Amino acid sequence: MHKLWLKKLKLNYSENVLDIVQYGSSVMEDSQANDIDIAVIFNKIPVKEQLDESQMIKKQLMEISQLPIHIKSYDFYSLFDKSNFAGEGILFHGISILKKDYFSKIFGFMPRLYIFYSLDKLKKKDKIRFNYMLNGKGGKYGILRKYNGKLVKPGMIEISPEHENIFNDSIKEYISSFMIKKVFSLI
Repeated sequence: MHKLWLKKLKLNYSENVLDIVQYGSSVMEDSQANDIDIAVIFNKIPVKEQLDESQMIKKQLMEISQLPIHIKSYDFYSLFDKSNFAGEGILFHGISILKKDYFSKIFGFMPRLYIFYSLDKLKKKDKIRFNYMLNGKGGKYGILRKYNGKLVKPGMIEISPEHENIFNDSIKEYISSFMIKKVFSLI
C-alpha cells in the first residue's frame, strides 16, 4: 500500500517539523505510482538541519514502503515561492501523514475538483448509459456514490482531487470534451 496516511506510523521527528505531506501520483486513486513523493514542512530553520531531519524521516518511511521515497524539504517561504513547481501539487493534492487529512485544511481550505460537461451531442441511449455510470443501476453503485462525488447541477460534478483519474477515464468513455477546474472551498 502506498497510502502512508492510512497507516499508523510512529515516526520520530523534531518539533521543527510542521507537517509531513504525501503528494504526487501516489495519492491518486487508480494510478500506477513508481515512487512516493514526500514533502517535509519545517519551521524556519537552517537548510542543513532541514536536510538532516528529512533524511532521518526518509529512512523511517523506507522501512515501511515498498516503493522508493523521494523527499523534499520546505519551510513556508520556499513552499509558496513561485519557482517551486511542486507547491501546487503539495497544496492541492497533498495529504498530511501526521493529520491524515488534506494539507490545505491547515489553512482553512478544502481542495475540490469541478467537472463541467454537456450531454447535448449524445444520443438518448448514451445519455442513459452516462447516467447509469454516474448514479448506478440495478443495485450497483455509480461512481458518484462509490467515490463520494456530488452532482451539483446537471452538467457539473464535484469530487475530491484523488479521484480525478477515475472520473476522467469514466467520462471520456462518453464525452470527448469536458473541463476540470481546481477550486478551494472554505471550511
